[in-house]
Amino acid sequence: SLIRTIPIILSTVFLVSLANTLLPKSFYLKFLGQNNFFSSIIGSVIGSVSAGSPLTSYVIGGEMLQQGVSLAAVTAFLVAWVTVGMIQLPAESMILGKKFAILRNVSAFFLSLIVAFITVLLFELL
Repeated sequence: SLIRTIPIILSTVFLVSLANTLLPKSFYLKFLGQNNFFSSIIGSVIGSVSAGSPLTSYVIGGEMLQQGVSLAAVTAFLVAWVTVGMIQLPAESMILGKKFAILRNVSAFFLSLIVAFITVLLFELL
């Protein structure tokens, strides 16, 4: 079973690497504005379609905040970027089942928005 999934996992890793190489970091900044609600949704959508690692998210998040992107949009983008995987969805569906993969990605998308608004709320309280 593991040997059969190795080509799927490798092709997914290559696809994610290709997407990270082709999309410059400035691409993300163009679509995220100051409006917390709509920026958060756009951030979650962009983060869901692209994929990234938690290690590089700190750098990208810091750059976005310095460029004036709202905290809610940055948080929604980063949480979706790390947890939702539209690029990995075909491989995840083959390995874990279609229903589970779709349910996990949809719930991670909505949770990225909830986490973003809770983060902003907590920072405003402090």
